[in-house]
Amino acid sequence: MDEPVRPDAAAAQDAAGMPSSTDPDGAPIPEPAPRAALSAGVPPLTPRVPPLTPRVLVLLVGAVVLGVVLYFGRHALGPFVVGLVLAYLLDIPVERMARVGVPRWVSVLLVYALVAVLFVLAIRAVVRPLVDEISTFIREFPAFIAQVTDLYAHLDLPPALREAIDSWLESLSHGVGGLNPGDLLPVVTGLAGVVGSIVGYVVVPVWVFYLIKDRPALSKAAEESMPAAWRADARAVSGLSLRVFGQWLKGQVFLGLVVGVATFIGLEILSMTVDPVFGRFAVLLSVLAGILELLPIIGPIIAAIPAVILGLTAGVDAAIAAVILYALIQQVENHILVPKIQGDAVELHPSIVIMAIVLGGAIAGIIGAILAVPITAAARDIFRYAFHRVDEPPATPEEALAAIRARPVLVEKAPDAEPPPDIGAAADAGAPPS
Repeated sequence: MDEPVRPDAAAAQDAAGMPSSTDPDGAPIPEPAPRAALSAGVPPLTPRVPPLTPRVLVLLVGAVVLGVVLYFGRHALGPFVVGLVLAYLLDIPVERMARVGVPRWVSVLLVYALVAVLFVLAIRAVVRPLVDEISTFIREFPAFIAQVTDLYAHLDLPPALREAIDSWLESLSHGVGGLNPGDLLPVVTGLAGVVGSIVGYVVVPVWVFYLIKDRPALSKAAEESMPAAWRADARAVSGLSLRVFGQWLKGQVFLGLVVGVATFIGLEILSMTVDPVFGRFAVLLSVLAGILELLPIIGPIIAAIPAVILGLTAGVDAAIAAVILYALIQQVENHILVPKIQGDAVELHPSIVIMAIVLGGAIAGIIGAILAVPITAAARDIFRYAFHRVDEPPATPEEALAAIRARPVLVEKAPDAEPPPDIGAAADAGAPPS
């Protein structure tokens, strides 16, 4: 029995009315790129941007509406920003207990109880001495001003500089004396805002409780609300953002504690070796230094000003000692602690950091200034991810993430000076043998 003859591919195409893959002379015609890729077993390239379906359009419109609402209510977002920070920190132990079988709501209650105990201990150890030092500072502030004024009167300054300072102080005093009662309206408005913020902070613990307890369900619901083609990119972008914010937050908490303790120890040493005035306000100045550590570059400079002013009340030598102490702590932090703690996730050039802090403060006040650096670093990584995703050919989400992790620094440090290559030797090495 004869075996059936398999039809020729070209004849089958002709019979079906399809164009043949050979020209009239019999030479094969190369297939188009997608068909050639499929015939070679290479998967087709994924589209750069998913198509704009009605579901995607509804999602984008909802995001725009949410952004507008948050913008108009931005003055009330401060407590909830603090709540998000607390939720991120408290979710770490809750997640670890949930992995060993403890129900999430029980884990949240246990973590809340532990935080309450630590908060009470912190109040007993820090808040009481801090309040005492603040009241002492307010009570003795006129004497400090008198001492600084007397020191200024005996300084040997150029006449032009002294005249400029005197005119500035005189204009300042006239401005305080001619205060218009209408100018107090922003102060009253600010106090009303503070009262509203206090009410917001009261509800934050309850909000954080439900946020941590239902975090897995909320994450799953948010992911399922997106189109399937967008989910890989959404996971990648959220992972990049959480990586930056996580390392920044952990680093800032640790750096604030280290800088605060180092400042306290340094001020106590200065009180024993230079002047006792540093020891009288060591807790106040160290807490201020730890809090202002949230503002990189600018914060440590602001924290050093009160210590220098206190040093001036004891003499120029004490002020110079305070400057040396704060400068030494800042150098140790920048060159040893920050590279080890924060790594490369939030590494930005100082010029970009300063501009981001100024713009963030102008947009959203103190909260914007504090969060400007991690937001800028996260935007840097998201921009790189999007750049790789729309490249030619487009990278997959995994390839884009790998490229970002391989090159995480926005502005690379200049390498050490190396001798220029010997052009003649390189040409001789590349020349063919004679």
